[in-house]
Amino acid sequence: MPAQSAIASGIQAATSRSQAAGDPLIAEALTRLSHDLKKSLHSGIAISSAECSTIVEALRRLQGNENAELRIGCLIDLAQCLYLMGAPFLAIDPAKQASELASISGMKTLERKSLTALGIMFADTGNISEAIECHAHALEIVQQLSDKDGECVVWINIGVALLYAAQYRDAIDCFERVLTIAGESPELQAWRLTALSNVALASLHLEDFARGLRAAEAALKEVHDPKNAKEMLSRVLLENNYTRLLLEVNNVERAIERSAIAKRFATESHSARAEISAAIAEGLCEVHAGKADVGISRLTATLEKARLLRAMLRDNLAALVKSFEFLGQPQRALVYLREMMEATRQVQQDNALKHVRLHLDRVGMDLAGVKSDAVALERREAALRGKVAEQELFRSRIEMLERLAVTAELRDDSTGEHSYRVGKLSALLAAEYGCDEGTSFMIELAARLHDIGKIGVPDAILLKPDKLNDAERLVMRSHTTVGAELLSKSNIPHMQMAEEIARYHHEWWDGSGYPGNLSGTAIPLASRISALADVFDALTHKRPYKEAWPLDRAIDEIAWLKGKQFDPQLTDYFLVLIEKLRVEHTDLDAFLGQAALGSPFLQARSKIWDTLRKSKEPDGSGANSRLDLQR
Repeated sequence: MPAQSAIASGIQAATSRSQAAGDPLIAEALTRLSHDLKKSLHSGIAISSAECSTIVEALRRLQGNENAELRIGCLIDLAQCLYLMGAPFLAIDPAKQASELASISGMKTLERKSLTALGIMFADTGNISEAIECHAHALEIVQQLSDKDGECVVWINIGVALLYAAQYRDAIDCFERVLTIAGESPELQAWRLTALSNVALASLHLEDFARGLRAAEAALKEVHDPKNAKEMLSRVLLENNYTRLLLEVNNVERAIERSAIAKRFATESHSARAEISAAIAEGLCEVHAGKADVGISRLTATLEKARLLRAMLRDNLAALVKSFEFLGQPQRALVYLREMMEATRQVQQDNALKHVRLHLDRVGMDLAGVKSDAVALERREAALRGKVAEQELFRSRIEMLERLAVTAELRDDSTGEHSYRVGKLSALLAAEYGCDEGTSFMIELAARLHDIGKIGVPDAILLKPDKLNDAERLVMRSHTTVGAELLSKSNIPHMQMAEEIARYHHEWWDGSGYPGNLSGTAIPLASRISALADVFDALTHKRPYKEAWPLDRAIDEIAWLKGKQFDPQLTDYFLVLIEKLRVEHTDLDAFLGQAALGSPFLQARSKIWDTLRKSKEPDGSGANSRLDLQR
């Protein structure tokens, strides 16, 4: 029998027996399982996803915290096996089981490791909000334990999650925290190198090339020749980042040297990801060195491989866009930009819908007993309770979508409160207009999702500080249809209003908006209401492309757009509402964004920033790293 089959059958046989406390066969089976899983991880011998699922279910049947340490270790290893097999969604369940068992058993070190594994799976599948929540909890644990190694691991993974979310400056703060903690300690050098490599990558995205070069060069001074496939992949990715940074400052000769090193290690690694990364660096060098035909041929040939290894597709397409822009061929660049946008949208949408389904499964289990409780109530009381329960059920059902919308919006609004402010202001305007309480409630929740389609807009467009060109503007405008499509596929009842708001909140009263050039009352009422709230909040807050406007200037702009962009009657109601709110509330943002305080994601994020802020206080505990990367 193959080793992996023995793993699955052995644990199944043991857990099907009587689970009396201290059953020696259970402990024996778990020990064997732990050994075989570690052997599989180290040797690279894959365990099928079906067998992993069998083992996970067998472990789930074990009750209490008997053999907890062994079970947690096995669950973490199973999650890692599934992750390396390219099945991070399947890895979520064992990682979650491990964290719950570690918490119940009071095993803090293992709880931190479980939470880190779970956070990695969430981040890799696009669920940045829950990833940040896991890492924030893990951060509290390592601080209690005074575990420097563990703290480095947590900060690295917080930074990586923020990289996925295009929060590059925040990510750099996390990586610099690692540099401070690691200092000159030889035991923590590996984390220094990882942090420096990631600073280089984040700086490349921010176009802060000087900082990125300093980080990459500092890492290369400390790095040793890689000894295994994992170390070779890390080195190739570092050399790729360094090569691209060198090209940005027109140091083509040096870039060619580094890309040759990347190619050598990629060949030795036998890793498809490393080979694609090295080929991208080499192709970019050839384009910049005047060998455009060779470079473009290499990048397009590599693209066929990247389409199979989806994790590298975006990088390959971005390199082609960059190359054609460098060669002065914007139309060909646009072809690959559109493919990059579509690939991003498809991956993000698929991941979002999978997480929504997982969330709905959890909600269904949590609320399974609600209906049975209402049977004994008198009819009137049951009706009233039913109405409240229906609202709370809808709120709980859209919680995951709300998390995704806030994460997408963070690239525009660093507070994460924009969606909540727009929702609240929309509800208040709806009530001012005469909508009943239930409708106003639904508008508030639905309006929070108005920009969820931004998950499909590439960072380079959403974060661009300059005016968008025509092609980029078309891509940006697609967020309305992308969001509506995502919401329509969520299979959540009563989502029509949210879908309409997402699709039509950029339509103009005079018919000059998008995506459908609707005009007047052909635009759904909820969309007309949300449009006013959205524009007002965008005007009064800083964005990558603009500074915040004073309140009076924003009010004047809204009034001027009456009958052009906005419903004239609603605009009158809105202007009266804003004047009333500014009198009643000294801090209008705090009032409108109050619901954000209840977001577990934003709470976790706040804890992380508080920790970073305290680490920088002038008491010696937050001294800058010796590289002074912030200058």
